[in-house]
Amino acid sequence: MRLGIFVGCLVAVAGLVRIGWVPAGLGDANAAWVVLLALVISAPLSFVLLRKQREEMSTQISGRVAGAKERLAANRTQEDQADDAARVAS
Repeated sequence: MRLGIFVGCLVAVAGLVRIGWVPAGLGDANAAWVVLLALVISAPLSFVLLRKQREEMSTQISGRVAGAKERLAANRTQEDQADDAARVAS
């Protein structure tokens, strides 16, 4: 989605440069200027427009991390119990 926003900004900036509403850059730097301007415009747009998706991914990732921590704690408990039983038996 972020790439789509960047491509849309790139097309829009290129169109505005072609029309003459946005300066074309200095000398042969036209392509670099267009890409840089598109990056500067697309970054805040992505931040605002993709907020919902970012929050959903954060929720999914935090759920997976919590599950992994629970499994790790359960494994540690099993190892401790086995170690304690072996010490008591010897």
